[in-house]
Amino acid sequence: MALGWGDEVSRPPRARDKVLDAFEDVLREDGERAATLENVARRAGVSKGGLLYHFRTRDALDVGLLERMQGLAAADLETMAAAPEGPVHYFLATSGHVGSPFDRAILAVSRLAHGGNVPARTALTELRTMWAEAIRPHVRDEAALDLVLLVSDGLYINTASLNDVPGPVPTGAALEALIQLVEGATRE
Repeated sequence: MALGWGDEVSRPPRARDKVLDAFEDVLREDGERAATLENVARRAGVSKGGLLYHFRTRDALDVGLLERMQGLAAADLETMAAAPEGPVHYFLATSGHVGSPFDRAILAVSRLAHGGNVPARTALTELRTMWAEAIRPHVRDEAALDLVLLVSDGLYINTASLNDVPGPVPTGAALEALIQLVEGATRE
């Protein structure tokens, strides 16, 4: 097939995402020190040159990951705002969704933050602020907001660390009862 004026030959659209997926995996599984360009390229199944086509430096990879998390956060916040059961219910009900693309990005960014990466720390702080701003209009005061955020943290941490242990994290009707309890305690 001949290319016409304005036609482009580009790398597969998923190549950049494949590199970011590999970067997330290395960060989550092996930590920041292991997240070298060589290791990420190997994990992504691309040459180092293929990785460099999309991300010229390790800092550029960091920025790409932060942008990915921010994009996923924006989409999640839109879903939260439109949730028929309300933002508080949605936020708590999804707090244990480990393994989702959004969760994977948050975990990878957290690994960067734990390594002292200031932009990653800033991005996580901004994410928490965005969640708080989305929930604040739906709770009676700052203590109620803290309750929602901290219950969410507890659900997430326990699900992430004990996901194969039955019992510690409520699911189904038990989770729904917990959410109703928190909502009742946080409304005016």
